[in-house]
Amino acid sequence: MFDDLPALVEFARAGSIAGAADRLCRTPSAITRQLQRLEDALGAELLDRSVKPPRLNALGARVLEQARDLLERGEALKSLTSSETEPHGVLRIGLAHPLAMLRLTEPTRALTEKYPKLRLRLLSDGTSTLFTRLLSGELDVAVVALPVGRTAPAPLLTNIIATDRVEIVQRATGKVEGNWTSLGGASWVLNPLGCFLRASLTDHLERAGFTPMIAAEIHNVHLQLAFVQSGHGVGLLPASVIARNNSGDTIEVLRPPSFDLQMSVAVVRAGQLGALEKAVGLLEDGIRDLFEAPLTA
Repeated sequence: MFDDLPALVEFARAGSIAGAADRLCRTPSAITRQLQRLEDALGAELLDRSVKPPRLNALGARVLEQARDLLERGEALKSLTSSETEPHGVLRIGLAHPLAMLRLTEPTRALTEKYPKLRLRLLSDGTSTLFTRLLSGELDVAVVALPVGRTAPAPLLTNIIATDRVEIVQRATGKVEGNWTSLGGASWVLNPLGCFLRASLTDHLERAGFTPMIAAEIHNVHLQLAFVQSGHGVGLLPASVIARNNSGDTIEVLRPPSFDLQMSVAVVRAGQLGALEKAVGLLEDGIRDLFEAPLTA
């Protein structure tokens, strides 16, 4: 029945079966058969055939309104799945806590500036929770930090777009030295449990014979930086956060032996995104530019 609706719409627009046939590049007999099939499917006559040429009767006019609406909705559905369509609707983006940075407002703002029909919905959460939300269809993409060489679990799709070094830092006037013995006696400002960066640091400390003393567990990297700058403890922060917050004069980077910690920045999705593909590509480019830009203290 749906395939026969264009015949009804074009018949009403052209005012004749012949005119509808020309508009649809069909023969008049083909248009006639389509109209008859539609009437049979609906169990009602839509055309007044007592006049020449036939015209829509009152019921046909009401059916025409619904037919136009259905065809418009069908085109809208097609536009959702086409990667060639301008992005529109809602793009649901998840941000892992280590990447919920102020500078990410730049690539997200660029999305709505280029695609005014697009609306963003952002959520910051732990990486494993973001993966669960992707799989359940609650998110379209997630921007996450992963160990170098790792990807999101299947069937999620991972696009690594940047890498960043992670540094041990203290306030510029701090007394902790860049060796594991001194660091083993320090208080720490870290992400909560479940963070692979914290796990890597803990592993280094434990191999040196120490258990980290936690002074603060904070998700937000900017708040972590502020706590380190105030002398609350030693922290573990991405180099990009340190440099782009002009914190070179207020903190000191400590590099103990055999500590070379890096993270991959990835955009993860569950599958194809249709009309949102171009927007996700622009988001990836914007985030990549952030991490490739020269770092100045």
